[in-house]
Amino acid sequence: MDLIHNLGIGFGVAFTLQNLSYAFLGAMLGTLIGVLPGIGPVATIAMLLPSTYALDATPALIMLAGIYYGAQYGGSTTSILINVPGESSSVVTCIDGYQMARQGRAGAALSVAALGSFFAGCVGTIIIAAFAPPLTELAFKFGPAEYFSLMVLGLIGAVVLASGSLIKAIAMILLGLLLAQVNTDVISGTARYSFDIPQLTDGIGFVVIAMGVFGFGEIISNLGQPAEHREVFTSKVKGLWPNMRDFKEAWPSVLRGTALGSVLGVLPGGGALLASFASYTMEKKLVRNPRIPFGKGAIQGVAGPESANNAGAQTSFIPMLTLGIPPNAVMALMVGAMTIKGIQPGPQVMTSNPQLFWGLIASMWVGNAMLVVLNLPLIGMWIKLLTVPYRFLFPAITLFCCIGVYTLSNATFDVYLTALFAFIGYVFYKLSCEPAPLLLGFILGPMMEENLRRALLLSRGDWTTFVTRPLSSGLLIAAALLIVIVTLPAISKKREVAFLED
Repeated sequence: MDLIHNLGIGFGVAFTLQNLSYAFLGAMLGTLIGVLPGIGPVATIAMLLPSTYALDATPALIMLAGIYYGAQYGGSTTSILINVPGESSSVVTCIDGYQMARQGRAGAALSVAALGSFFAGCVGTIIIAAFAPPLTELAFKFGPAEYFSLMVLGLIGAVVLASGSLIKAIAMILLGLLLAQVNTDVISGTARYSFDIPQLTDGIGFVVIAMGVFGFGEIISNLGQPAEHREVFTSKVKGLWPNMRDFKEAWPSVLRGTALGSVLGVLPGGGALLASFASYTMEKKLVRNPRIPFGKGAIQGVAGPESANNAGAQTSFIPMLTLGIPPNAVMALMVGAMTIKGIQPGPQVMTSNPQLFWGLIASMWVGNAMLVVLNLPLIGMWIKLLTVPYRFLFPAITLFCCIGVYTLSNATFDVYLTALFAFIGYVFYKLSCEPAPLLLGFILGPMMEENLRRALLLSRGDWTTFVTRPLSSGLLIAAALLIVIVTLPAISKKREVAFLED
């Protein structure tokens, strides 16, 4: 009954005209950036953070959340139509989705992707509503030692689940932790690693790094591609509905993808991305003798991964809302947005801001319904946006980024610093280093340091406090097991296979 009462509060908040408008705006923007290759939700949310200053916390977070799960929807459109993934989590959709489009079945692929995403998004939202309160109760039992151990587990999980080289992922985490140390020590009041630059005594701005590495870095890497890979043209799509045989083949994959994505989305390090790859691998193993082979236009290869990445996008809100721990780069930005609004992310959000908490959850149902409306009838409009030449699109994005960074503190130094991180982001791209772990390390670094020092103060310098407290020791043991498991040769090989595109 408490759940029904709380959801009643949430829908009361979500169905106000203002919040409905911002949910629609977020869903629209999310679909737009998902459709446009090279512009991700991280860059877009980073760009829009300054615009949320004038808003209340609830509509601001509803809009940013809509952008995130909207981008998961929109990314499938270009993957299916022109074999260009709008989002990294839509890479797998290209394999069979584009083959279906070439066979004249683009409508079936697009509608199965949209409907599967809607179902997965709704299930993910139900999971948030059902499991967030008990997790919040557990979070109240956490002290400084438990939070430190939890963040250690989160960072190790981010390393394990990051795509590509483990060494590079570790290096990104460490670099993020080091960048987080550039600030003024709260206890001694002395500047650390500021190199006598006054602007660095307050630390490096979170938006500066996010916009530089993800926004400008992606733009530069896209401009480095040949022109024929940057300007895309496509034709009209006809017939949006799959036949009954397609539905019969797709729904088991939707259910499996939803279940897998719901679990993996909670894990740190980009659960939605991992979920889509893992779902495709699982479908290839479980579907015996498919009517159309995988890689040649199997509808299961679209339904499973698209459901998995949308379920993962929804459940990634759980650790952010209940524990204050961002499981991926987008949730790290959401934590930043909450902090800007004076809200401390963590278990107290549900008790101190119930309208924000439940209003955000209820808005996800509303947003998912809006996304079905946007993604089925308006596909023709999204296709037209793909014909905008990047030589017009990217300068406009760059200008908007610069204005957004400047308005944070009205200082040109932040713009120059963003340009430096743009160059660093491009270097990461060339070296195949995934930048998301860096952002997680940067966000969690100060929180880890604060809880470490607080735990040691409470224990009078006794380091055994981290292993004598049951919850803390359990989390550290889980982190150690993760390290052991991922270093096993058999597991390491399977991890590499899970991230292969084909």
